[in-house]
Amino acid sequence: QVQLVESGGGLVQAGGSLRLSCAASGRTLRHHVMGWFRQVPGKEREFVTAITWIGGSTYYADSVKGRFTISRVIDKNTVYLQMNSLKPEDTANYYCAARTALFSVDWSSDAYDYWGQGTQVTVSS
Repeated sequence: QVQLVESGGGLVQAGGSLRLSCAASGRTLRHHVMGWFRQVPGKEREFVTAITWIGGSTYYADSVKGRFTISRVIDKNTVYLQMNSLKPEDTANYYCAARTALFSVDWSSDAYDYWGQGTQVTVSS
């Protein structure tokens, strides 16, 4: 089992920045791909970005490419999401997720095995 706890959400003005953290416990993340998803009420959970624990390969949705950066600190078992140039349309509940796979990144939320509780990000215009 992997337990994930997100933090760092909040309210920010358009153009501002936030950094989300996802602290993992319970098992090593060596055999996992870590992802961030977001969801607004009434819509499906949307893929934002993912990183392979081994090698650190990163993948981004087109809507956040160039503005968001995912990273991980191995000895802290923590994944980060640096969000810059935030837009009102980035407003959502952001979830950290873990997929049991070495290198296979999947953009579907169904492919992820473990989820955090979510952290709200609100971007005002």
